Amino acid sequence: MATLYLDCFSGISGDMFLGALVHHGLSLADLRGLLAGFPLPLPDIEAETVSDGGIGAVRLHVAQGEPTRRTWKDIREMLQRARLEAGCRQRAMKVFSLLAAAEARVHGCGEDEVHFHEVGGLDAIVDIVGVVGGLHLLGIDSVYSSPLPLGRGWVRAAHGMLPLPAPAVVELLAGVPVVAGIDNMELVTPTGAALVVGLAAGFGPIPAMHLSGSGYGAGSRRRPDGNPNLLRILIGETEPRGESREIEVIETNIDDLAPEICAHAAERLLAAGALDVSWSPLTMKKGRPALLLRVLADPARGEVLRRLILAETTAIGLRYRREQRMTLGRRQRVLATPWGDVEVKEVETPGGPELRPEYESCRQLALAAGVPLRRVYDAVTRAAAGDSGEKGKCG
Repeated sequence: MATLYLDCFSGISGDMFLGALVHHGLSLADLRGLLAGFPLPLPDIEAETVSDGGIGAVRLHVAQGEPTRRTWKDIREMLQRARLEAGCRQRAMKVFSLLAAAEARVHGCGEDEVHFHEVGGLDAIVDIVGVVGGLHLLGIDSVYSSPLPLGRGWVRAAHGMLPLPAPAVVELLAGVPVVAGIDNMELVTPTGAALVVGLAAGFGPIPAMHLSGSGYGAGSRRRPDGNPNLLRILIGETEPRGESREIEVIETNIDDLAPEICAHAAERLLAAGALDVSWSPLTMKKGRPALLLRVLADPARGEVLRRLILAETTAIGLRYRREQRMTLGRRQRVLATPWGDVEVKEVETPGGPELRPEYESCRQLALAAGVPLRRVYDAVTRAAAGDSGEKGKCG
């Protein structure tokens, strides 16, 4: 599936994200068409090609009229009236909702009472609606991000001087991996933070994928250290989740978790994208019986799953590492038995294709027909042999 990775080596803002999409290939005509469905006068949008540190990028300019104070209620009503694809509307709602919740916590008021000063301007509305719509137009299925660098110093806002990172950014990035940035510059804006938190499926290194393109969005200021003030996006095709050649192995030893919680944790981890979850008995110090939890995951899902383990179990620490793996090609098929059809997996082994029964499908058929499960397996073996002209191998 098409994956976009946010390489935030110099932070992120809404206009940098949108500029990177335009640099990659999102046309201004499509962007203007997307925004034409919004119940506001269409602002003038220009894309300037710039070079920062010798790297070509796009810096977007959005004509902004008089400063406008809009509440979350105002923006929510506009989004509800806008002619937007349903998924784009929902994602834009999510991003603005995150902003409203963060600002409400900072100012100690209700979310509907929050007045978006900077965020309520046309430029921020263009950034958020443009980014979520741009991702849709470019066919992006998933977004991942690097850890976010945070600057230090001060920034002038509608309420006066604010310490960096801005309080709303701190609220938004709770639970998100961050690293030290540079002094005297805002690297992550509230809009940029809300877009990352609202859209990213995970944080960490670049996921395994076949690169197909990139894009650079330029910030409006020069970095005081002279380094490029750019956001880079990397776009490519990730392999199907079960076929990733590199996996992350996450482990922890636990000696104080109830068995029913173990089962629940495994279900949650599998639902969150784990490739496999296993519990193994072991003996810990002082002769205590315990369990080893081992989770196999696509590296892109590692951060999400590690946090889930710490939330759902009593573990207070984890081990994780990258490993290589080799998998055989396979596809799903259906075979007929005397009691009905069952699902099987056709596996491409070095000795040729083999048909292997899917346990759950066979179990359901055995229960429905009132026959032993082994008879269903035997029937699949015979059907597999007839299908291939050889003896089928089931297991």
